[in-house]
Amino acid sequence: MLDVVCYRRRGHNEGDDPSFTQPRMYDLIEQKRSVRKLYTEALIGRGDISTEDAEAVLTRFRDGLESVFKKARDEAAEDDSYRKVPYYPPKLGKTQGTAITAEVMAKVARAHVNFPDGFTVHPKVLPQLQRRADGILNGPIDWATGELLALGSLLLEGRPVRLVGQDTRRGTFVQRFAAVVDRDTAEGYVPLNHLSDTQGTFHVYDSLLSEYAAMGFEYGYSVAAPDALVCWEAQFGDFANGAQTIADEFIASGNAKWTQKSGVVLLLPHGYEGQGPDHSSMRIERWLQLCHEGALAVCQPSTPASYFHLLRTHAYVNWHRPVVIATPKSMLRNKMAVSQPSDFTNGRWEPAQGDPTITDPASVSRILICSGKLRWDLVTARPEAGLDDKVAILSLERLYPLPARELAAQLSRYPTGADIRYVQDEPENQGAWWFLDQHLPEAVAAFLPGYQLNMRPIARPSASAPSVGSLKVHRAQQDDLLERAFAD
Repeated sequence: MLDVVCYRRRGHNEGDDPSFTQPRMYDLIEQKRSVRKLYTEALIGRGDISTEDAEAVLTRFRDGLESVFKKARDEAAEDDSYRKVPYYPPKLGKTQGTAITAEVMAKVARAHVNFPDGFTVHPKVLPQLQRRADGILNGPIDWATGELLALGSLLLEGRPVRLVGQDTRRGTFVQRFAAVVDRDTAEGYVPLNHLSDTQGTFHVYDSLLSEYAAMGFEYGYSVAAPDALVCWEAQFGDFANGAQTIADEFIASGNAKWTQKSGVVLLLPHGYEGQGPDHSSMRIERWLQLCHEGALAVCQPSTPASYFHLLRTHAYVNWHRPVVIATPKSMLRNKMAVSQPSDFTNGRWEPAQGDPTITDPASVSRILICSGKLRWDLVTARPEAGLDDKVAILSLERLYPLPARELAAQLSRYPTGADIRYVQDEPENQGAWWFLDQHLPEAVAAFLPGYQLNMRPIARPSASAPSVGSLKVHRAQQDDLLERAFAD
């Protein structure tokens, strides 16, 4: 009968195939038995097994099937409600806050400079770890350090953390050093595993270059361990394309289809740096297309502190849902994209950030809305355009769920007749522009009745590939993008 089942699973039924008659079905089964018999006889004839061995294997196989069948038939019906509604630890709510103490920061700093006796840190790595520790205490704090502060603080609060990806221990852009290797013995040492005796468990691994398998495993891990912060990192954001099935069938829709919640975090490096089509875009537009009903969040923070508060908010405030984060490349070392220690001991997650340099909002005639590293490109280009007090630059740290309330609060500071432009790195037919243009005006109007959010796009020319392949053309496009952002 197994042959019949397999035949049907391939899409066939007796009614579909006139040749599938009862005698033919038994012929198929008899052919299978004959093949097995011949193979067994061949093994016995060669002396590989004895007749007794063959009979013992067959008996064990049959007894195993009978045992499982009897157990399934006789076992009393269990309460399987836990399978339908898994246990999800309660979140602590927005009143928990996401700031940490200076003492916690000091513990994370010490862990990165205190190594076991006899452990030899590479002379090019040690100064970076020393700078990290000094930055935590005195500032400034870069992106990778802000990330480790988020993970370290969660560990000190007893939360398990898992960080897995392609070249993740070191960091694809040589920025993280979550694991340090002894130069002489090649032994690994993970500083965040040595914070305290009562800390949560921290696992950081380099995964194989299979996005489909690796992302799928981390999704499953996050389902099985809902109390853990589980992060999967792509080497470049574009590489997540190799796991599109996992994104579509599980991450975006698993809750809608099976009420199966996941808090997995996808870290997808994103940014137009002239490295070509396969090293630029994490395809923000595709992720936004999957967004509805609050099924997942898509974020693009612009500062280390914003990223820090985002991760801690995800752990303590949000309900269990996946989060896709466009992480930076060049911004990892951008001197403008840094935070101060006070941003971690104070503050909170802000899905939309205003322009702190504008002292007279009434004088603003143009508003540029952007996200990610482009914020700093615009801040750098603004003085060159001579528009320091005329152009406000607002950053959307979260693209979905729409930060309508927070953006409305920022827009309300400026004249209602201001020229509003949405500026993005991506080509006009990609990125967040089409999604925001369709949904953001109505969402903002709910918090600013009567306000007309009329945005126009400033983007690269529409294209089939994520970016051009020529560094020279990329730079020309970048110059043109910034010029149009500030042009009358």
